[in-house]
Amino acid sequence: MSYDFNADEIFEIAGQIEKNGAKFYKLAAEIVDKPSVKKLLIELAAMEIEHEKTFISLRANLSDQEKEKTVFDPEDESVLYLKALADSRIFLKKDIPDVLTNINQPEKDFAKKIIRYAMAAEKDSIVFYLGMKDLVPENMGKKKIDEIIREEMSHIRLLGKELSVI
Repeated sequence: MSYDFNADEIFEIAGQIEKNGAKFYKLAAEIVDKPSVKKLLIELAAMEIEHEKTFISLRANLSDQEKEKTVFDPEDESVLYLKALADSRIFLKKDIPDVLTNINQPEKDFAKKIIRYAMAAEKDSIVFYLGMKDLVPENMGKKKIDEIIREEMSHIRLLGKELSVI
């Protein structure tokens, strides 16, 4: 089956990715002891929650045309496909990601591992959004997806800055 996605579907999945990210950052902040990393993780969790709210707002402001299905999909398979992709590739939807269970490392190494994992997940989310952007027809909100990409890029900058000083 060929999938075309509209902005409404993309923003729904973006919200799920942000929710998964907030959960990861909250759990990581509970485990890590390095104060600067803990502070950053708590801030990122709050940002992810705000981003989720932003995407909910973006969805609410879409026109009817931007919410229209682009293909016949009575079972919402396209949305289920995107949800499965988001849950299995970007901030894995597990109670505690594997990276957080491996705490038998020196603190500095563990903090670096968490930051590297988060950076990889943020990069994966950008790649996901760039790929989905190509699937959204121009007249169905394609340009609005750029807002998502800019938000995720800011996370990578924050994480990279912290990684460079620990």
